[in-house]
Amino acid sequence: MADLTPTQNAPGLHVSKHSPSEPATASAVCHCGATASANGDTQVAALVAGWTANHGSAHAAGGNA
Repeated sequence: MADLTPTQNAPGLHVSKHSPSEPATASAVCHCGATASANGDTQVAALVAGWTANHGSAHAAGGNA
């Protein structure tokens, strides 16, 4: 399997949950230079919400830089 971890050269959001009984993990790198990581379902959900609101496609829609 390919390494899906985001980098400055390949920005994005990666979320992983290996089984229903284990906590989720996530990492994000935005083309604006912002980075984040999270462990645990609640923290991962917050990271995804923040990414959606402030990074990723939000930049294309005139969101935060």
